[in-house]
Amino acid sequence: MLDVCLLGTGGMMPLPYRWLTSLMVRCSGSNLLIDCGEGTQVALKEKGWSPKPLDVICFTHYHADHISGLPGLLLTMGNAERTEPVTMIGPRGLERVVSALRTIAPELPFELRYVELSEPREQFRMGPYVIDAYRVNHNVVCYGYSVSIPRKGRFDAERARQQDIPQCFWSRLQKGETIADGDRILTPDMVLGAERRGIKVTYCTDTRPVPVIAEYAKDADLFICEGMYGEEGKEAKAREYKHMTFAEAACLAKDAQPREMWLTHYSPSLTRPEEYMDKVRSVFPRAKAARDGWTAELGFEDEQGGKTNEGQ
Repeated sequence: MLDVCLLGTGGMMPLPYRWLTSLMVRCSGSNLLIDCGEGTQVALKEKGWSPKPLDVICFTHYHADHISGLPGLLLTMGNAERTEPVTMIGPRGLERVVSALRTIAPELPFELRYVELSEPREQFRMGPYVIDAYRVNHNVVCYGYSVSIPRKGRFDAERARQQDIPQCFWSRLQKGETIADGDRILTPDMVLGAERRGIKVTYCTDTRPVPVIAEYAKDADLFICEGMYGEEGKEAKAREYKHMTFAEAACLAKDAQPREMWLTHYSPSLTRPEEYMDKVRSVFPRAKAARDGWTAELGFEDEQGGKTNEGQ
């Protein structure tokens, strides 16, 4: 199971009813955050989610509306008596930028570990997550992220018996362990079937529509995509500032065919995004104009899950 909460949906500046962009996911007792705009920790408090288990923080880029909430969040985590290291992932310059922000949060009871992205595509395994970072097209270096929960193949007891694998090793092999049994080396692939479909959430903001986004969002359970402008006549502005319109996001979703798309990162002038969704849904029917605090519980295909809670 993967819990998803879109903490903030705003771009550029917070509004009384809309915090700046931020997404948190939870799985197996570990939290992962993408971006940390102003108001992130207030949104967490409103949601009732704790920042203490936050193990990984990913940044798309270093514009203020995506990182300005970080110092306060780190202090809150420290006050919650967190001591385990926190890993941060972002474009080159991450350590320099975070160190500058930490001028007002200099003492923390936990270590910060930095992973700076330099390649167009990079993949990491951290805790329960597989994190794919892919470069997009903004006016500064910017990345999108896919966060996946992989799923091993089914355990095949008949294969285990045919290979005379002692039953006392079955659960360990099922968990992915390699075992020495006398002269034999027992490996998980000896008893597991093909890897099954896992869970995937793809997230991107602050970019022009580029094919790599649809590639990573392909067949995602949830595609969270920038929709900076919904109004007619904003196409030139989107191109100039390297953002995306609702219509462009819809075309990406049509190519990628995720199970659902949420639009986010709205311009402050876009006060009622739902008014522009009819055209979006004519292109991709499973599109929604997200609001702060939207959550989804995503489960594996053959398990209970897939619940979406649109609102607080």
